[in-house]
Amino acid sequence: MMPKEKLPIVVDLEMSGLNPNENGIWQIGAVDLNNPEKIFFEESSIDDDEKVDEESLKIIGKTEEQLRNSRKQSQREMVEKFMQWIELRPLRNLLCQNPQFDAGFLAEKARKYGIKKTFHYRSFDLHSIAQTIYHMIKGKFSTHEHNSSMNLKSILEFCGVPDLRMQMMDGKVVQEGNPHNALEDAKLTGECFYRLLYGKNLFPEYSKYKIPHYLEVNKK
Repeated sequence: MMPKEKLPIVVDLEMSGLNPNENGIWQIGAVDLNNPEKIFFEESSIDDDEKVDEESLKIIGKTEEQLRNSRKQSQREMVEKFMQWIELRPLRNLLCQNPQFDAGFLAEKARKYGIKKTFHYRSFDLHSIAQTIYHMIKGKFSTHEHNSSMNLKSILEFCGVPDLRMQMMDGKVVQEGNPHNALEDAKLTGECFYRLLYGKNLFPEYSKYKIPHYLEVNKK
């Protein structure tokens, strides 16, 4: 049973690099957590003036030619469709692992094309939610050296879901696995959000992974 409260839109992007002023978005995946059957999943060709980083190609398992495929819709068309899709949602706040990154990328492309930005300027941050729940259970934050160690891989582990995606660090593959996909990553984010807040499974494909006991305690 879904919660009666309004829930955010979980969003993930796949880009040709990490700089919104230089790189493009080629894939958007989103799920309306109020009705998980309502998804947005589209691909596009990045703009001619946008750069492609080699590390990004490794992460997504694509070639530069595939990201510049002129037979696909334009990036502008994809972003426009996404903004229209958001207008139909009951809550227009985004939920991301790194909202300043994904929401920032979308905002920059909307500005570039003169498209109305239909999502709210405030976003839900999965990282902060996970750290809060972790602190409630462990009595401390999850850190490594001088930084938070709660990346999506760590959050998935905390929530009892294995991370089967390829992992890279400093340009090197540190874990072989599936190429990153915007809809899959959006679903992983949504699944963690649901387990952290409600102690329940959300998507059928992750039901085989047992929810840790510490997330079920005191959850209704």
